[in-house]
Amino acid sequence: MYYIFSILALLCWSGSDLFSKMGTREKDKNSHWKVVFAVGLIMGIHFFITLIGGAIIDSTVGVDGVPKIVASLFYTDFKLIDFVHYLPVAALYILAMVFGYIGLRYIELSISSPICNSSGALAFLLCLIFGIFSTEDITTTTVIGILMITVGIVALGFVEQREDEEIKKARQERANRKYTKSILAFLLPISYLIIDAVGTAGDEFIFSDKSPVTITDYAANSAFEFTFFILSIFAFVWIKFVKKDIVFKGNKNLFWGGLCETIGQVFYMAVMFSDFSAGMVIISAYCAISVLWSRIFLKEKMSWKHYAVIALVIAGIVILG
Repeated sequence: MYYIFSILALLCWSGSDLFSKMGTREKDKNSHWKVVFAVGLIMGIHFFITLIGGAIIDSTVGVDGVPKIVASLFYTDFKLIDFVHYLPVAALYILAMVFGYIGLRYIELSISSPICNSSGALAFLLCLIFGIFSTEDITTTTVIGILMITVGIVALGFVEQREDEEIKKARQERANRKYTKSILAFLLPISYLIIDAVGTAGDEFIFSDKSPVTITDYAANSAFEFTFFILSIFAFVWIKFVKKDIVFKGNKNLFWGGLCETIGQVFYMAVMFSDFSAGMVIISAYCAISVLWSRIFLKEKMSWKHYAVIALVIAGIVILG
């Protein structure tokens, strides 16, 4: 069963990448805020569903009396103080995602998704540096995975920047999208990688024995969703009243992206709460499916050098997972 949940989380999160990219317009300077609004709105809906469900479950059978997937969908033991405790971590995660959404305007999904999802390698190193993990956690497999990811990202940067401009323009025309060759385009997913890694390290710390606060996985997820919901309100006000732009104009892809992101989180939690450790390896490979979707639906076509280093990065992510 948890194998199926892992596959569903993989498909949902790769679908979120695809729909968010499809809903992004290169010339729309508010596109990232529109993605934030869509994702935050749907996460907020799920947050309030779990608040109601959590109260019902706690007053009847208790969380241990329901299947993990039911708890992931309908349960939380969230308290307002959990929002305060988890806010720094949630803010880092969401800031990283905003950088990722901005990057969708400037770079192919085939390139950005593998870079963004390499943050686990840096997070692991940060946890070692700050003593959250011990050196006993280092294995040959871990080292190989981190090296593959690092070499792959550096190589991807060289390939992207050294590619002939005419060749780049020709292949982008096939996808009906235009991107400029710039350091900014590559730095946006790199920024996601770094900020998300710091957030992950903070996540590990808050659940470790060294943490001065106590918070459950359910409450942490709810705090994340609630924070995203608050940001979605800000995004709505910013787009509607400050930028005088239309928040939603038939762009259903943004809401499909938000729905996929939220449902993927539900299945991820169900797997995380189980003892099916292989599920995390499966889910960590979702960027590989994102690359596949970008080739099929967005008509993105990379050079063989792109595909070679992207494959190296994805393999490293799976090994590290």
